[in-house]
Amino acid sequence: MSLFSPVRVARLVCLTASLLTLSSGAWAQTAATFPNKPVTIATPFPAGSGPDAVLRQVSEKLAKLWGQPVLIINRPGASGFIAIDSVVRLPADGYNLLQLDSEHIGAVPHLYKSKAFVPFNAFDPVAVLFRTPFLVAVATDSKWQNMKDLIAAAKAEPTKVNYGSWGVGSPGHLGGEELELLTGTDMTHVAFREMSQLFTSVGSSDVQWSFGSIPSSQGLFKAGKIRYIAVAAPKRLSQMPEVPTMAESGGPAGFEVNSFVTLVSPKGLPNDVKAKINADVIKVLGDPEVKARFNTFAFEPLSWSPDEIRKNADAKGKTYEQLIKRKNITLD
Repeated sequence: MSLFSPVRVARLVCLTASLLTLSSGAWAQTAATFPNKPVTIATPFPAGSGPDAVLRQVSEKLAKLWGQPVLIINRPGASGFIAIDSVVRLPADGYNLLQLDSEHIGAVPHLYKSKAFVPFNAFDPVAVLFRTPFLVAVATDSKWQNMKDLIAAAKAEPTKVNYGSWGVGSPGHLGGEELELLTGTDMTHVAFREMSQLFTSVGSSDVQWSFGSIPSSQGLFKAGKIRYIAVAAPKRLSQMPEVPTMAESGGPAGFEVNSFVTLVSPKGLPNDVKAKINADVIKVLGDPEVKARFNTFAFEPLSWSPDEIRKNADAKGKTYEQLIKRKNITLD
């Protein structure tokens, strides 16, 4: 019989059709029954941090909803690459997720050019957890009462005013770079390895100001070591109603500093599995206990679709790229 005889071709077509049917059926079954085994979420944030605490609460709620354990693995370090590298080559089946913030997605690729890391070439956005605003913190005895005072001092003595952050490429750093750009000032950035060291230094006036979220800076605030002169957001925070907005405090109108935190999967996650995880995360974020915990941190729960995550991440990435190129900032 010829290799390409009509009988052989017909058998080959039938076999191919059968395999395609089985394959599509397997995917459909995976989506319909997901999850039927434990789900693992890696995070670049250390245990006890705000993003870690939120992720653990959300994972507990997801575990109850799914009837399967949701395991959290902390892999901090190397600007997120330890966590990223631990997940990127795992199967894209929904059982291997990764928590990233908008700076891992939008800033890190421009800070590490040598790594040629293009986040959405390696990962699919799946669900968003929250967005957090940042406040401007100064020492309690600082002579600056508002942003107008801070900006005037920076203009009067270029490079003499310094500000701290929790690392090169962090929102605290790039937010400072954007403030410089918008106000025509030149300040000196001081990067700290640990958040606690940063706010201790602000409280003692070793650095003159910094951005900070409520969970990261509230310890020193409650101890009376620092105070807030503005929130870098268009509206005041319900948790800190006495703190003026950036514009109200004499800063540039419309200037915002925030960060959002997402869940991503290795590239290739089936759309139906992605849609299920997204919908279930949104459902969990509406849980009263979760909303109350978020409110304590001034974390804003979000309900973005995967496409909306990509759109917002791309917008952040363009801003960060401009700021990084402006000063030739690099971590290579």
